[in-house]
Amino acid sequence: MEAIHRLWDEMADFGADQAQAATRHLKSTLCREVGAWNATWGGAVRLEKGPFHSSTDDPLGGWRVAVTQLLHPIAPRSEEGPFRDILDQWDRREIDPSFLLPMRSVGQFRNYSFRRDLPPEWFDSPFYRSHYASIGVHDAVFVGFPINADAESHFGFYSHQTFRQADIDLLSYALRSLKWFHRQIMLTSGVLIAESPLTPAEHRVLKLLLTEASEKQIAEQIGLAVSTVHQYVVTVFRKYGVNSRAGLMSLWLAQPRQE
Repeated sequence: MEAIHRLWDEMADFGADQAQAATRHLKSTLCREVGAWNATWGGAVRLEKGPFHSSTDDPLGGWRVAVTQLLHPIAPRSEEGPFRDILDQWDRREIDPSFLLPMRSVGQFRNYSFRRDLPPEWFDSPFYRSHYASIGVHDAVFVGFPINADAESHFGFYSHQTFRQADIDLLSYALRSLKWFHRQIMLTSGVLIAESPLTPAEHRVLKLLLTEASEKQIAEQIGLAVSTVHQYVVTVFRKYGVNSRAGLMSLWLAQPRQE
């Protein structure tokens, strides 16, 4: 477990403006530890409005994946890769058995995996062959961390081989003690508190707002007019329900960095 303890120390050294770099480091390190070739992070939310909220006939309980991040791009190049099709099917409520795995024990810290928790016949299904086998996924393990009653952070790891239970246990151990970071990445992605996920441009502005850079310096760094940056700043503040940079930063500092 020494490698995991060292990873926790390394994660604590990343600043609030380095959430994406910290996420890549976390996923890369854990992939090496368990022999995974790729990893994802997903921010899940339960809708407060819409056709699926509190619907008794919705097996997914109103939950949707608001944002995903891949460690390594998968052709065709896209931030969400081939998993975009899976999320679209999730949103349409075209239920595949794999969609029901994260619904088990919602609101609790948990892990779930393909080879351990799905029936053998699922691996002969068109869904598995099209979305997973076609890109080299033999097995996948996911770790779900509840942030509050309506938001969860999920990390997924993909392997060419079956994950051992020891690998699943290690991933759970590593991710369970990083509550501060699950909350931080949800904040940075605009999922936890923002009224809607941030656009790529808003992400770039937010990252620099969490430093000491002025709006003029932000504009210079990302190659936009100061007036344009100011509009992005106003939008970011509105999405997070704050009126100032100090109020924005206070959201990141609301939880201790160690559990």
